[in-house]
Amino acid sequence: MPGSDARPLVIDIRDRDDRERTGMIPGSVSIPLLVLEWRCDPTAGHSHPAVQSLDQPLVTVCNEGYTSSFAAASLKRLGFEQAADLEGGVGGWGAAGLPLVQPSPPA
Repeated sequence: MPGSDARPLVIDIRDRDDRERTGMIPGSVSIPLLVLEWRCDPTAGHSHPAVQSLDQPLVTVCNEGYTSSFAAASLKRLGFEQAADLEGGVGGWGAAGLPLVQPSPPA
């Protein structure tokens, strides 16, 4: 069970075109906004394998940090108390000189 000092799971909620155009934060996982609640809800039976428990720290990220705020609020409603969003999004991450990687090709 992750503790409060556990490394957060970064969830990129953007669509594939955006991820391919600008890249992704290294180590992040892609769960598009359209299916976010379904892929994170522990009762849905289709949770993303990286989403392990309600006490896991999660950080949602979008292009500029606006949509990810709504996504984090949605995760909190599901019971993820440590859900947050990345202010400034991927654009702010890249502008700060932090690394971005190209997403893996679709399976």
